Amino acid sequence: MSLRKKPWNRVNLPVYSLCTTDANGHFNMNICTYVSAVSMQPKRMMVAVYHHTKTLENIGVQRTAVLQLLHADDYNLVNLLGKKSGNNLDKIARLEKRQLLREWESFPVLKNALAVMHLAVINQMEAGDHCMFLCEVTAYKNLNEGEVMTTKILGEKNIIRI
Repeated sequence: MSLRKKPWNRVNLPVYSLCTTDANGHFNMNICTYVSAVSMQPKRMMVAVYHHTKTLENIGVQRTAVLQLLHADDYNLVNLLGKKSGNNLDKIARLEKRQLLREWESFPVLKNALAVMHLAVINQMEAGDHCMFLCEVTAYKNLNEGEVMTTKILGEKNIIRI
């Protein structure tokens, strides 16, 4: 089976959500799988954000965000956070209505997230259909025990093709 997959799809990636805010203090969340630690000291992360999204607009202006490592049980949030646009829908209001949020570092975060990292953008570059951000981790916290959501889980639930 894995020989039929493209090389970049053979590895099951962790699934994150990036919470950003606009200049008016309105928050948005998306789904990110193109994320990687790139330095131990200082701790830095690379996050790639898809073009033409509210998240890209927000992080490009505010230059801060909170990266959330998602719990495997939250696969049902991927359609809202990843397949709907923050340009057309208030995702935070939907999550608040379902009582799925708490506050951390003045950002709304998912109660069930395994861990959170506050990021400050250092640099960005175009990376094809995504914009890649190099970020300093300015704060972090482990929130919950549990299994990490991966692209394998999303494939098994028929949310994505892998």
